[in-house]
Amino acid sequence: MLSDVMEYFDLKRAFDHVGYFETAQHTQLIKELKLAIRQGGLITMTGVVGSGKTTALRQLQTELKREKDVIISSSLAVDKNRVNLGTLITALFFDLATERDFKPPSQPERRERKLLELVEKCRKPVVLIVDDAHDLHNQTLVGLKRLIELVQDRGRVLSILLSGHPKLKNDLRRPNLEEIGARAETFTLEGIKGHQQQYIQWLLSECSEQPLDSLVHEDAVALLAEKLMTPLQIEHYLRLAFEEAHHVGAKPITPDIIEAVLSQGINDLEPQLVRHGYNTKILANLLNLRPAEVRSFLHGRLPPSRTQELRDQMLSIGILVS
Repeated sequence: MLSDVMEYFDLKRAFDHVGYFETAQHTQLIKELKLAIRQGGLITMTGVVGSGKTTALRQLQTELKREKDVIISSSLAVDKNRVNLGTLITALFFDLATERDFKPPSQPERRERKLLELVEKCRKPVVLIVDDAHDLHNQTLVGLKRLIELVQDRGRVLSILLSGHPKLKNDLRRPNLEEIGARAETFTLEGIKGHQQQYIQWLLSECSEQPLDSLVHEDAVALLAEKLMTPLQIEHYLRLAFEEAHHVGAKPITPDIIEAVLSQGINDLEPQLVRHGYNTKILANLLNLRPAEVRSFLHGRLPPSRTQELRDQMLSIGILVS
């Protein structure tokens, strides 16, 4: 956020530099994830874009580090489309090896044997956390499942925690991934669903010591809570509203300003699907369609009967559309 906007509203910090907003669902989710991690196996946490998955993972790691009974590894690779089993095994090596300048073996058999030796030395459950895991290839998932089994054969505990869009959960439910999905424990992060107004009030109180009604009119808060679903959306459009209010010299922010900055198509079909992890290319592959027909469907240009047929197809593979 621009510094003059922050000065105008007497904001002490930007919206994306606040603490951890926790609902009862967050608390229960973290509790269940910690239990699953200590038991070992493949774990998935899914949520729509902007629901707070990365923030929840940070909180989970903070609590696990404080409790000191689990060894945490995480993949830092940025290009998830190129992440494979070798990449994730390398991440485990970097986080488990205690020798200075350790280099993982390049030959697969030696690599896996050395990794198992490191896990055995840990004597604590090990968890590998992979964010944005919806882009992982099916063969990578199969390899991770086999790695978990190898560790179990040695009497040790390895958990792989995959975090991603709802597409990840739907992919694991498909018949061709039954050997993975049937073994995975899946959790859904609902984010701030049902708590949007409380989140907005908390966010403003974290960023300013001014009375909330001097910053944003209560009707404007109610409008934001009605139109938006995720922390990412709220932070984005609230920032735009503050910038617009500063531009026109208004204070507090009114519902008219909120209406002015909200995107008219924010809840259209295409952005809804993208938040769940489905773009035009992915939908075309899943539904065996030409990308042009998918685009026509997304923009409402197909006949009603064909539109309903495609909606039914998506529903059958777990894609929920309103």
